[in-house]
Amino acid sequence: MSSREIINLQVGQVGIFRKLEPCLVALPAQAGNQIGETFWQMLLAEHGLDHDGKYTGSDPLQLQRIGVYFNEVENNGAQRYVPRSTQIDLEAGVCNRLRSGPIGGLFRPDTFVTGDPGAGNNWAKGFYTEGAELIDSLLETIRKQTESCEILQGFQLIHSLGGGTGAGMRSLLLSKLREEYPDRMLATFPILPSPKVSETVVEPYNAMLSVHQLLDTSDLTVCIDNEALYNITTNALKIKSPSFPDLNQVWISLFTRFAA
Repeated sequence: MSSREIINLQVGQVGIFRKLEPCLVALPAQAGNQIGETFWQMLLAEHGLDHDGKYTGSDPLQLQRIGVYFNEVENNGAQRYVPRSTQIDLEAGVCNRLRSGPIGGLFRPDTFVTGDPGAGNNWAKGFYTEGAELIDSLLETIRKQTESCEILQGFQLIHSLGGGTGAGMRSLLLSKLREEYPDRMLATFPILPSPKVSETVVEPYNAMLSVHQLLDTSDLTVCIDNEALYNITTNALKIKSPSFPDLNQVWISLFTRFAA
C-alpha cells in the first residue's frame, strides 16, 4: 500500500484516518502554534528525532509511520525529517517565538505565513479583511506541501475558537480548502473558550460565528473544552493556578492518541 500523507495545518489517526497516509497539519493563530509546538516535541520523542529532525533513536519501529507527519529530506548528505506543517498567524509574534525556540530549526522557513498587525480578536477581520489579504499566499504555501505528497490523506487544523485568527481566518481557510481539495479529509480540533480561561470578552462571539463553518466544511471536529482542561489540571493534577502551557500539555496528551 502506498504511504499517504497528512498535512498538518495540526493531527490524528483514528476512525476516518488511515494508517500510513500522509497528512498536513495547519496551526492557525496563537493557540494553534503554542499547542503545535508541544505536539511536535512529543512526536520528535516518539520517533527518536532530535530538535533538528535528525534520527538519533535505536529502534526501527520508531521510523515505521514517520511519513504520516514528516517529509524526509537530505541536507549536506545527511538525512533529516521536516514536519509537514504550516504555521499561520495574522500577527508575527508567536510564530517568531516558535522560530527562535528550541525546535525552530525543525521547520522549513517558507512554512510560516504571518501578517500584520493581527486580527485584534475580531472574527470579521480574520474572515473578511486581514485574513482575506493573506489567504492566497497561505494556500500557495499549502499547495507546495501537498505536491510533495504521493497520496495526500487530508488536513488537520489545531486552533482556538476564541480569537480573530483562529476563529475568523480559520473559517475562511476551511472553506477554501474544501473548494480546492473536495475529496480530501478535513479534520479540525477547536478549543472552545471558557470564562475561567479567557483573555477577552468577545471570545464567545467569535466561537458562535465559527460553529456553522465547522458544520458546513469539516469532515471531523473534535471539540476541546478549555474549562474541562482547567478542571483536570486543578483537580487531577493538583495545579492550583494552571497556565496555558499546563492546559496545552493535557490537551496534547489526549490529541496524540489520534496519531497513535
